[in-house]
Amino acid sequence: MIAYHFVRDGLAHTVETLHGAEPESEEASRSRHINGRQLCNGLKDYAIRRYGRLARTVLNRWHIESTADFGKIVYAMVEAKLIRKDREDNFDDFRAVFEFDAAFATLEPSR
Repeated sequence: MIAYHFVRDGLAHTVETLHGAEPESEEASRSRHINGRQLCNGLKDYAIRRYGRLARTVLNRWHIESTADFGKIVYAMVEAKLIRKDREDNFDDFRAVFEFDAAFATLEPSR
């Protein structure tokens, strides 16, 4: 359940990073869509900001070990009608966006 909250908060972080503060009109709100690749990169950034060197450990604890795992959570949230997707959105957008080992390697303490 915590992973879902992380993805929801990370989605808000990513939208704000890419599109700025909350829009004032409903029309402007519709143009704030992000794709799976953008969300995966935003979630990586959000995890690093929130958990620092422990980001990978925290994500692994929630059984998030790849960007496809982010996609599984997103599509479960879509199915539960917690978030929406566009017609162009596809689960494949979440596959192999980045390798977790490489993305979080610079955070690991050197041995």
